[in-house]
Amino acid sequence: MVHVTGQSPSQPSPQPSPGAGRVSGPDAGGGPGNSGSPDGPRELAPRANLTTAENPWPLRLLSSKIDQYVARMSQVWVEGQVIQLNRRPGAGMAFLTLRDTDADISMSVSIYARVLDAVLARTGAELGEGARVVVRAKPTFWAKRGSLQLQADDIRPVGVGDLLARIEQLRRILAAEGLFDAERKRPLPFLPRKVGLVCGRQAKAKDDVLVNARLRWPGLPFEVREVAVQGARAVGEVTRAIQELDTDAQIDVIVVARGGGAVEDLLPFSDEGLVRAAAACRTPLVSAIGHETDCPLLDLVADYRASTPTDAARRIVPDLAQETVGLDSARERLRSVLASRLDAEQAALDQLRARPVMADPTSIVRDRVIELGQARDRMRRAVEHRLSLAAADLRADRARLTALSPQGVLDRGYTILRTPGGKVITSAEDVKKGDLIEGVLAHGRLVAQVVGATKPRPADID
Repeated sequence: MVHVTGQSPSQPSPQPSPGAGRVSGPDAGGGPGNSGSPDGPRELAPRANLTTAENPWPLRLLSSKIDQYVARMSQVWVEGQVIQLNRRPGAGMAFLTLRDTDADISMSVSIYARVLDAVLARTGAELGEGARVVVRAKPTFWAKRGSLQLQADDIRPVGVGDLLARIEQLRRILAAEGLFDAERKRPLPFLPRKVGLVCGRQAKAKDDVLVNARLRWPGLPFEVREVAVQGARAVGEVTRAIQELDTDAQIDVIVVARGGGAVEDLLPFSDEGLVRAAAACRTPLVSAIGHETDCPLLDLVADYRASTPTDAARRIVPDLAQETVGLDSARERLRSVLASRLDAEQAALDQLRARPVMADPTSIVRDRVIELGQARDRMRRAVEHRLSLAAADLRADRARLTALSPQGVLDRGYTILRTPGGKVITSAEDVKKGDLIEGVLAHGRLVAQVVGATKPRPADID
């Protein structure tokens, strides 16, 4: 791959005529040519991929081939940013240097002065350094110089409306992907260990953040990355700075700060690559770009959008003086609450101490002893009464039982007669003369022999 730099517009050269600088003769067509060696002419390789270290192309042939290729290219519309404009009074040509809006690539452009004047008169635009333009141009190659430039026949400034329309289209795409969702926003740390700062070189935004943050919290450590914040290099440098700071484990928050400017100046902070890099950042990120009215896409993807760099400084750290006042106030409230609680407990303790029982604690025991003795007496009397009633009942039951028992009957003079087999004799018919019978008395037994038995009469039975 051959990298060709554009010609500096500060040293314009006349436009070469068609075919100028092209190799003619045998070298141009790949036929026999003079290599300059004592061996005489040699055959050159017809194509670039057939060249070797022993059979190289001469530089003039390579230049001619490039010229032929470029000459076959058609006109093309190209967008870029003007970084240099050179117009000499009375000259028929004007020269510009365009730089790519995202990469560090530049190229010279020539255009007739009258065409440029007509465009500026028609649009009323001022074509100065930093302006974005689109040009319709034919690529041309200067073989002798080995340089590529564009010959333009139309140039149009890119209006703010066009830029905003592109940003709005990108905003819709990124919003549809969820990059701006509130759920993705991370809270900022209360007191970061270290702050990463991405800002311009020698920029006021840097001082706004550093000075105001350290006024609020003295000694706050910063890791600063000074980068281009506008122009072609801005996107790449800001993106790399964010990614580098994100890898530092000590950094708890990253601030991207830039002062105000025109819409064109803030375009890098609406670049898709930069916005996606910010969305992928694992460290909470604060966007402090421009003023309150400015709203690049970086503001939407950041975890917090600060209206200005000074506002960012206020958001990333607490105010030590205010925190000290707050701590003092909290300490005083705590002291007051504790004092009130202690006073209340002391009053309750005094009330307890003032009670009679606290003066003579044994009085509680004495009263309880008396009550216990009275209860014991009542219980003893109740038990004795119950036992007395039970004894009386038992005596009555015993008397009834004694009166009804066989022994009681015997004690009254009755006798129980039984056969030798133990059967109770209840009738004279149960025995006969000569039978032995046993008589059970109240005291002892006797054996008798029946000498006679009288059968019962009906009147006796009745």
